[in-house]
Amino acid sequence: MTRPCRPRSAIPALALATFVLTIFAAIGGCTADQEANRPMPVDSVYSPGTPYTTDVPYVATPQKVVERMLEMANVGEDDVVYDLGSGDGRMVITAAQQYGARGVGIEIVPELVEQSRSYARLAGVTDRVDFFRANLFDTDLREATVLSIYLLPEVIEKLLPKIRREMDPGDRVVSHNYGDTIWPPDRSERLGPDHVIHLWTIRDSTSVPLPSTSESTSEPGAAPSGR
Repeated sequence: MTRPCRPRSAIPALALATFVLTIFAAIGGCTADQEANRPMPVDSVYSPGTPYTTDVPYVATPQKVVERMLEMANVGEDDVVYDLGSGDGRMVITAAQQYGARGVGIEIVPELVEQSRSYARLAGVTDRVDFFRANLFDTDLREATVLSIYLLPEVIEKLLPKIRREMDPGDRVVSHNYGDTIWPPDRSERLGPDHVIHLWTIRDSTSVPLPSTSESTSEPGAAPSGR
């Protein structure tokens, strides 16, 4: 990845940012009861017969939740934001647009990876973000200063040894809805009836708990990413 650089013109950058955020608002992150009629970025990825298997289904995080997650994590231009199960890329693109951070999205579904790259081009942030089709358990987290996750509790538990081993004191982990039952958060905030954000700041390696069972300790080599 290249080091971030400033846009050549603030006006086109602002226009692009407004355009992409409008797209994100339109495709929105959906909850089953509130926004079920809004289309997902790739609405056939998990249809019967799909060649992809994941630990969790794809549900995009609403843009308002994305923005609050980044605010709670106190993201700045010196941060590197990793999003495990990055979906349409809105987390790392927003981090780059609004905060000048660098970002890496990890996603198992190739259509979503390509869509994320397209959105990044529209937003003018390709110099600050990268998207990879990869297994989240195989992703090296040592560069990350902020880790964003929207994963089921059992998947988060399997990630704990990796977070403990690869992330540094002062790094932050921010989660949409899950993780508080296995790792008591430093802070939680509810956004409406369906969304809760949890934030952890790593003090040292021992502040990250180990999985509760020996089965959870294993890091499956072929387990795909969720979101």
